[in-house]
Parts: sequence; structure tokens; C-alpha cells
Amino acid sequence: MKRKEKPWGYELLFALTPYYAGKVLFIKKGHRLSLQYHREKDETILLWSGKMLFIYEEDGELKEKVMTPLESFHIPPGMKHRMAALEDCYVFEVSTPQLEDVVRLEDDYGR
Repeated sequence: MKRKEKPWGYELLFALTPYYAGKVLFIKKGHRLSLQYHREKDETILLWSGKMLFIYEEDGELKEKVMTPLESFHIPPGMKHRMAALEDCYVFEVSTPQLEDVVRLEDDYGR
């Protein structure tokens, strides 16, 4: 298992194979990830605990969804998205293995 500190919390990479990757994200209340998309990476998230505002693109428009525990969302390549913690959150992420495939459009931390 590999822990990586982030300005919004941390991520635990618990699986990485040529076919899939598995992570746990901890997002601190009041923090959010960058508005981003992936060229190839296909992922699904599951909110395990906390409350999160999930921003995603649908039909060319950004929409918002408040997520509560055990809600999931599929994020195909090319979909703009962002996670914002309304409470401390634990999020499971399962994806294809392209972990460096991130195109940031906006970022609160200047990355």
C-alpha cells in the first residue's frame, strides 16, 4: 500500500495491476480536488463516508450532485469532474491503471 499526501488530504493506492487500480481518497472538509478530466482513464467512485459535492459535466454543462455514503458515480474518459468535501470524506476509486492521466482545468493549490 502506498500513501501519497495531497493538499486536500491523502490517497492510499491499494491495488495497481496492468488492468486496474484501486485507491482510497481522504478529502478534508472544506477542500476540493481540481476540476479535471482524463484522456484515457476510466473510473468509478464510491463515497464511503461523509458528504460530498460532486461536480461533473453532462451535455457540455457542469452540474452538481450532493453525494451521501454508498452513492457511486462512473466517470468516463473526457468527462470534466471535481470532488468537494462538505464533511470529511472517504472515497473509494476504482479505475484503469493510467494514474498520471490528469488534465487540470482549475486548481485551488496552484498545481
